[in-house]
Amino acid sequence: MPMSLSFAERLQPALPQIVEAFGTPFHVYDEAGMVEGGRRLNQLFAAVPGFREYYAVKALPNLRILEILRRELGFGFDCSSIPELQMARSLGAGPDDIMFSSNNTSPAEYAEALGNGGCILNLDDITFIDKVPLMPELICFRYNPGNRRTGNAIIGKPEEAKYGLRHDQIIDAYRLALERGASRFGLHTMVVSNERNYEYMVATIEMLFGICKEVTEATGIRFEFINIGGGIGIPYRPEQEPFDLAGLAEKAAILFEAFWRETGYTPRLLMECGRAITGPHGVLVTRVLNVMSKYRDYVGVDACMSSLMRPAMYDAYHHITAVGRDGREKRGVSGVVDVVGSLCENNDKFAQQRELPAVEDGDYLLIQDTGAHGLAMGFQYNGRLRPKELLFHRDGSIELIRRAETLDDYLRTQTNFEPRTLKLGEG
Repeated sequence: MPMSLSFAERLQPALPQIVEAFGTPFHVYDEAGMVEGGRRLNQLFAAVPGFREYYAVKALPNLRILEILRRELGFGFDCSSIPELQMARSLGAGPDDIMFSSNNTSPAEYAEALGNGGCILNLDDITFIDKVPLMPELICFRYNPGNRRTGNAIIGKPEEAKYGLRHDQIIDAYRLALERGASRFGLHTMVVSNERNYEYMVATIEMLFGICKEVTEATGIRFEFINIGGGIGIPYRPEQEPFDLAGLAEKAAILFEAFWRETGYTPRLLMECGRAITGPHGVLVTRVLNVMSKYRDYVGVDACMSSLMRPAMYDAYHHITAVGRDGREKRGVSGVVDVVGSLCENNDKFAQQRELPAVEDGDYLLIQDTGAHGLAMGFQYNGRLRPKELLFHRDGSIELIRRAETLDDYLRTQTNFEPRTLKLGEG
C-alpha cells in the first residue's frame, strides 16, 4: 500500500538532506510506525490469555530494530538459525524470550540453542526428538495439517511443504517427549504467508485447539501455549484492504473462552509476525540512473535484486512513487515502464509494465513496504552489494543502523583466512 501519510510527510521533505548525507540506495525504516503498530497489536490482544508476539527475526535482522521492539513493546523473538538466536541473546533475551523454530536442524545446532540459558525449542520433525542432546523441560512441536487445510502460494500446499509433523505423528511425538523427560508443552503451526483474510487465522486457532484436545485425550498432557505462527499479510497494492487485526483478536478471545469452559484450562496465545510489524514501515530509496527505450521503456535505478528480491522471487508487487514527479506526463506513449536494476539477470526488476510519472536521470524513486524480507533476503551475485539501512527516529533524527557492504566485505572470505591445503593420499 502507499506508505503512511505520516511517514511520507516526514520523509519526503527531508529526503534531499538525507540523500546528501548518506547517498543512495538505502532502506529507511519508520520507528514511529513500527512502535505504534506494535502497541496496537498488544492492545488488541490484551483480552487473550498470555498473549505475546515473538517477532520473526528473519524479516528484518537488524540489532537496532530488534532492540526497539524488545524495549518498547516487550516482544520476544522467533529465531530460525543460530546467528538469529545469538542476535537475540546479545540484546538480553532470555530462554522465555526466544522461540527456536528451525528446520532440517543438526544436533550441533540444538546443542547450541539449548546452551547458554536455553530457549523454547520448537521441533520440526519427529526424528529430532532423539537428536536433541538433552530434552528440555518445555518442548513444542510444529504441526503440518496436510490436505486437511490449504496453504497459500508463498508457502504452497502443506502436504508438499518441508515443515512440520503429519497428523498421524503428532500424538506419538508428545508421547516420546514425555518419555525423554519433557513436562511442559506447546503446539505450533504456520501454513500461510502474507494472508489478508483474518478468518483464515481464526480457523488456525480452531484447528490447534482440536489438536490440543486430541493430544490431551491420548496422553493427559496440558498445553502451556499455542503458537499460530506469523503469516498475517499487509496490503502491498493500493486497492487492497488491510488485515482485520481487531476481528482476529475479538474472535480469538471468544475461542479461548470457549476452550477454557470445555477443558478447564487455557493455554497462552503466541504469535510470530514479522511482515505485519515492520513490513509497511520501510522504504527503499533509489536514484534513477538511466531512462531507456528498447522493445519496452525502462527506468534503470541504482538498486537491484541484492537490495530487494521479492519481486523477482515471488513476482511480488511493491508500490513505487517518483519523488516530486506525481502528476507529470507519463513517459512513452503508454506511460508504462519496467523499473530495473543493474544485475545481469533479466528478472532484476522491481516492477514490470507499471505506470509511472515521467522521470529523468537523477530523480528518486521510493519502493515501498520493504520493512520485512527486503535487505534480509539480499545476496552478492554479480558483485552487486547490499545497501545501507537507516532509521527515521521519532524525534526526526536519522541514524545509520547498517552500513553498505564494500568490496572489502565481498573479498574478505577469499582473502582473510588461515591458508590450508590438503594433499590427498598423504598420511
